Amino acid sequence: QVKLVESGGGLVQPGGSLRLSCAASGFTFSNYAMNWYRQAPGKERELVAAIPGAGGSTNYADSVKGRFSISRDNLKNTVYLQMNSLKVEDTAVYYCKAWVWGREYWGQGTQVTVSS
Repeated sequence: QVKLVESGGGLVQPGGSLRLSCAASGFTFSNYAMNWYRQAPGKERELVAAIPGAGGSTNYADSVKGRFSISRDNLKNTVYLQMNSLKVEDTAVYYCKAWVWGREYWGQGTQVTVSS
């Protein structure tokens, strides 16, 4: 079955960096786009970044452009989110998502807290 497992979250000071990972299994990873979402307390879940199956053209939310970078390693079945110049408002639970066989699959999420 499809499984997505995020890791790499934690507590970081403003201006710091983190790299999130999402390990995927149960489907042909390279055939599917992957997405990172986040949900802050009291807010709706929002799309942060997306990358197609073969890599290449990526998309970002305006709020993270120039600071975050999504990438993937199709040999390791893993998608990454490199987050630089983190701000307090980046604090959220970060999720990876894949749309596979007509259905959405989500990981369990990883908490990112940006605080001094």
